[in-house]
Amino acid sequence: MERLMIICFIIFCQFYSLSGQEAQYPIVKEYGGIYKIEKATVLPDNNLDYRIVIDIVSGPDSPEQLNPALNNVARLMNLHGLGGIQPGKIEIVLAIHGKATVAVVDNDAYLKRFNVDNPNLGLIDHLKKAGVKLTVCGQSLLGSEIDPAEVNPDVEIALSMLTTVTTYQLRGFAFLRF
Repeated sequence: MERLMIICFIIFCQFYSLSGQEAQYPIVKEYGGIYKIEKATVLPDNNLDYRIVIDIVSGPDSPEQLNPALNNVARLMNLHGLGGIQPGKIEIVLAIHGKATVAVVDNDAYLKRFNVDNPNLGLIDHLKKAGVKLTVCGQSLLGSEIDPAEVNPDVEIALSMLTTVTTYQLRGFAFLRF
């Protein structure tokens, strides 16, 4: 019992020390806040060029919320930045489809669908400025009955998520799915 109490105290102290930190945004400003881990020994390798294609398929619980998968891309970039990777050493391509598709429409189309402003527009702008290539699946646009003219101009329309992912994987990009 005493040992369990000591373990719980140690966990509490570590959590408490982390909760006192302020979120950091080294690459993508305002989004994807992350925290420094003082005792981390597994870190990104400054000698590598990070090339990543990400299958973005999930959406938020409600249309008022930021898409958590897109925010996770900002977290990924910020974590690499915190780990010492310079922005020019990380190249990310997004293959957006499924429930995430609607996140990339312009504000007028989003308002028409959900009666709220698109909460993802600022994040999309920041990702684009950070060098992320955002693509949306043309097949998902059709399936979601979204007119290609409604797509945010910072997002490119791809033939499909499937062809985007396979093309970039064959070019040597690592694959992630959010």
